[in-house]
Amino acid sequence: MNWRRFLICCWLLLCGPVLAHKASDSYLRLDVQGAQVSGQWDIALRDIDFALGLDADGNGEITWGELRARHDAVAAWAFSALTLERGGACPLQVTQHQVDEHTDGTYAVLTFAGTCPAETGDLALDYRLLFDLDGLHRGLLRLDLDGLTHSTVIAPDSRRQTFSGESVSRLVQFGRFLVQGVWHIWIGFDHILFLLSLLLPVVMVRVNGGWRGVDRLGESVREVLWVVTSFTVAHSITLSLAALGFISLPSRLVESAIALSVVLAAFNNIVPLFNRRRWLVAFVFGLIHGFGFASVLAELGLPQDTLVLSLVAFNLGVEAGQLTIVVALLPVIFWLRHTAFYRWGVLVGGSLLIMLLALVWLAERVLDLKLISA
Repeated sequence: MNWRRFLICCWLLLCGPVLAHKASDSYLRLDVQGAQVSGQWDIALRDIDFALGLDADGNGEITWGELRARHDAVAAWAFSALTLERGGACPLQVTQHQVDEHTDGTYAVLTFAGTCPAETGDLALDYRLLFDLDGLHRGLLRLDLDGLTHSTVIAPDSRRQTFSGESVSRLVQFGRFLVQGVWHIWIGFDHILFLLSLLLPVVMVRVNGGWRGVDRLGESVREVLWVVTSFTVAHSITLSLAALGFISLPSRLVESAIALSVVLAAFNNIVPLFNRRRWLVAFVFGLIHGFGFASVLAELGLPQDTLVLSLVAFNLGVEAGQLTIVVALLPVIFWLRHTAFYRWGVLVGGSLLIMLLALVWLAERVLDLKLISA
């Protein structure tokens, strides 16, 4: 009965992230000079289709003709979820419809303009896009207000924000991106499963071809420090290089390599290839994961001084998020380390399930397929 319950729980835990609607971002750029407003809003076609149903013929592909036929509906839907106020409401009108490719797919691009009642004073923004359908959705905002640049990530609990013509506190910006770094690691299921695959064996040692629990917690803590430090250093390098624009890799290549890293890390728990070099695995594949972390900041297109601050805060948030996972997991697996349940059910069985899920991800990303419905 215990084995059956364990396998059911593992399956539910692994399937939950896969069956959920994919977390999404939109990219909103606003230029407000006095009373004049102009801007550009990039919204993923998959999100518009999720909300409005763009795929008229149901063939799984959205054509330019299908999008063009719904231009008015898309504009009405989008701008019903965005309100600007400066001395009163600022009516916004779409001036052009385009499409563009981001690292995670095709986006509809809405350029727009408007006029506010007042030329000075605070600018209030209320962003509500997709929050009623997807609580994981985020709006990435870059605002140029009378020559000053503001940047933030808008979440359901921060949908209404007010910006002044005065310089924004760097401490406030730092805090915003710190929180987003924590959030990004917590919803990054492939990153979590990679880290989990590396952590499951840290309370075990190989003896005569089998697994045995370690004698002291210190041994596991030392191994955790090697693994987590290697992963942190590696993804910090590529996160910085990619976010600052020095290196750019195709999204499909990065996402496929991340899925492959999960496959290999889980496989290593079943057939040890790097028994005493898990830190090396963490470092090599951490370089790839860093490109995945960088996509949020790179797509936002922040100015250089703000980008550096946001980069540091976001990276520290990622570290805090993964440290929380480690602190919660390590005492539990150390307590279970001597049981057959842990050796075969958690370490081997759990790794098999992780590897199976990652193989599906890999096939989807390499072949551009959809094997599991969202």
